[in-house]
Amino acid sequence: MNPSPDSKLCLPDELPARLATLPRPWVFTNGVFDLLHRGHVQYLHQASQLGASLIVALNTDRSARGLGKGPERPINTELDRALVIAGLGSVALVTFFDEPTPVALLARVRPDVYVKGGDYDMDTLAETALVRGWGGRSLAIPFVDGYSTTRLVKRMAAGGGAA
Repeated sequence: MNPSPDSKLCLPDELPARLATLPRPWVFTNGVFDLLHRGHVQYLHQASQLGASLIVALNTDRSARGLGKGPERPINTELDRALVIAGLGSVALVTFFDEPTPVALLARVRPDVYVKGGDYDMDTLAETALVRGWGGRSLAIPFVDGYSTTRLVKRMAAGGGAA
């Protein structure tokens, strides 16, 4: 029986107790995940295949607004975004971070693997240096071409339909 989405939500203060229940190796990723699409689902599935438990850290609404994606973003609230992500079978735990990057949260979680989407140069990220510092791996998973939330938002604003 699959756990309910709300049972996968975890406030950062609850992380130590919740992480203790998850099998290792842990895979950690982060992002806004505003409008869930095929690219997100494939990305999260591929990330989950790199370990036993996938932990997803979501930008809070405040943190997401600071990323410069536009005044209308995020479209969905952090709780709504978290519940949608938690509804995926590939995801073991969903938590939040309020800073521009998840460096402080990563230091608390200490995952075995850190992943991001293919548009990141992993060697330039502070997150990569941190994770490699305790012997973890850091890697990028290629995007599914043509799928991004920004692209979806632009297409909807233009009155466009499905791709």
